[in-house]
Amino acid sequence: MNKIEFKFKSPNESPGFLLGQVTLLWQRKHKKVLDPLNLTQTQFVLLTALGWLSREKDNVTQVDIANQGNADRMMVSKVLRTLEEKEFISRQEHPTDTRAKVIKLTNEGAKVLQKALTLIENADIDFFSALGNKLSSFNKDLVNLTEQNKDG
Repeated sequence: MNKIEFKFKSPNESPGFLLGQVTLLWQRKHKKVLDPLNLTQTQFVLLTALGWLSREKDNVTQVDIANQGNADRMMVSKVLRTLEEKEFISRQEHPTDTRAKVIKLTNEGAKVLQKALTLIENADIDFFSALGNKLSSFNKDLVNLTEQNKDG
């Protein structure tokens, strides 16, 4: 049998493995919170992106949402269709761009998003409390990793 060579001596020395494990646990915690609201993690992320963007501009488009969430445009399109079916968002004609639709939260969508934000933020505070006073440094490291690997 061939001997397999590993760069790391154990899984606990592999940052990729550890990030994957933490991500799975974090997603599991979010799923518990979001399931009763009839939202998936991806739907929540896109609703949140729409919520953020709507604070800054009136005519938020699908492309804006995809860019904000660093997401694939086709996936965003499919998820937005589902959110429209759930009546959490509406799509309207764009006033100046005939190819684009303006995406808006409905009243029901805004209520669900606010409820989800509160629950998710509390879940995150609980999940990351193990970091104690190192949370700010951890967040800076995550921002740095995101920036350094955005185009990769």
